[in-house]
Amino acid sequence: MNQETFYAMALTRLTNFNFQQALELYKAAGSAQNLYEHRNEVGDMIEGCTPRLVEALKNWGDAMKRAEVEAKYMEEHKIRAYTLLDDDYPQRLLECADAPLVLYYIGNADLNQTKIISIVGTRQITSYGKDICRKFIRELHEMCPQVLIVSGLAYGVDICAHRESLANGYDTLGVLAHGLDQIYPYHHRDTAAKMVEHGGLLTEFMTQTNADKVNFVRRNRIVAGISDATIVIESAAKGGSLITAEIAQSYDRAVFAFPGNVNQPFSEGCNNLIRDNGAGLISNAEDFVKAMGWQNDAVRRQALAEGIERQLFPELSPEEQKIVSLLQQTNDLQLNIISVKAGFAINQATALLFQLEMKGVVKPLAGGMYHLLM
Repeated sequence: MNQETFYAMALTRLTNFNFQQALELYKAAGSAQNLYEHRNEVGDMIEGCTPRLVEALKNWGDAMKRAEVEAKYMEEHKIRAYTLLDDDYPQRLLECADAPLVLYYIGNADLNQTKIISIVGTRQITSYGKDICRKFIRELHEMCPQVLIVSGLAYGVDICAHRESLANGYDTLGVLAHGLDQIYPYHHRDTAAKMVEHGGLLTEFMTQTNADKVNFVRRNRIVAGISDATIVIESAAKGGSLITAEIAQSYDRAVFAFPGNVNQPFSEGCNNLIRDNGAGLISNAEDFVKAMGWQNDAVRRQALAEGIERQLFPELSPEEQKIVSLLQQTNDLQLNIISVKAGFAINQATALLFQLEMKGVVKPLAGGMYHLLM
């Protein structure tokens, strides 16, 4: 563990788990280590610090002792900690103003893979909801085999999404409302163990943190922020999944919901979301894939199965060469930036980038980025 990670862990403890305050201090100082090294000049370095906070930031002793205990537990249990400065930190979360300062992770999934979705819903899932979840994940895997499925390991839709993901060969990530020294609910421990081998478990909370109600609300923002889209399977008129959907909207993420019988209480939340334009209506995986613009995945799978390999010196059309030249000047650009700078409409740029990918010239990255391989 590097020093920056250690000091960031101590900072979350020092601010008494006021994660928003810890994040603001971190950003103002530039790093947790810088904040520690200038702990006696915090009042001069950061505007708006109250005298009480200035005094508290001078004494890191207890917080560092707690971070030492946590670091020892992490080493013993192969837990990794990521801060905002780490390359492995989920890059989608960096776009969120309230991104967690430190994330604790155990597992083997890539938290920055190209496609990530969250599936949420009621804890009181019905047979209708189970059928939707099962069918959706099965169909999605046929069209897009490389997707990380995220949920909260809770009863109902969450655990159904995790189990169906595992059954269909998907990695799946559980975002927890407590530390990695426990599993809540306890009945989901076997599934959680499988997820560590085929996905992972993620939290912003240190060990010895209970699954308090407020922590679930905080957890929901990670579920929303780490994903490209949030899908609500079933929900009552009020519930945690609607909070997740609302947060996802605030992050400019896509939100979708499955409609249900107007007389069923656990369809009311989804129906209301759709009615109020808070979510796009989908009835199957194909609807979702088209809405996200992921339909080229099916074509890509077929092309790769037929043995199309990277061409060492591919022949490029003038339009393709224009994109390549752009990426040669500044590599790793988002689709919308490529579209504007190259002067192509979004749909034309998407098609050209797909052709370049098939020729082995570019590869897609997380967050809609494209990387030049030549």
